Amino acid sequence: MARVRTRAVRPPRARPLAARPLRARQFRAGQFRAGQFRAGLGGPLGGRSDRGALSIFVAICAAYVVLVIALVIDAGGKLRLAERVDAYAQEAARMAGQQLDEAALLRGEGYKLRARTYVEAAADSYLALYGLSAADVEFSPDGATVTITVRAEFRPVLLGELGKRKVTGKGSATLVHGVKEAETA
Repeated sequence: MARVRTRAVRPPRARPLAARPLRARQFRAGQFRAGQFRAGLGGPLGGRSDRGALSIFVAICAAYVVLVIALVIDAGGKLRLAERVDAYAQEAARMAGQQLDEAALLRGEGYKLRARTYVEAAADSYLALYGLSAADVEFSPDGATVTITVRAEFRPVLLGELGKRKVTGKGSATLVHGVKEAETA
């Protein structure tokens, strides 16, 4: 007897679960495997895969965190500069307040500050040490108090031109005299 050769039939290659169409009878009968059906996220109903969505979320959140850190650092720098400008203005006013008009004192007119040019020069000489200058010098009506206004420009470290602002500091000094305690009159 002659042998008949039969050819082995291979089953067709299985497609991935997401590529296989879900048949209505399988859905009704519950014959799909766990993880095969994800409503709206990919799988047999034709949705998209959510693979990589978390990476985009993390990248967006990281960008916001970097922005918040930049805002905190630059806001702290601006506050630090404002504090320094106030201190410089106060010290410039103190320096300007020491410009006593000796001639008026000898004439018996009391304690007064010198002419405006001397006071401004004294304030500017102090502020020049820090690369600043007096933006405004004001005197009280009695000539015993001087107020110095100093402006400086804040250049942010991380935000660039976005946070560039002018910072203003004011300081005042009153001319006082006395041996045991300060007298203003």
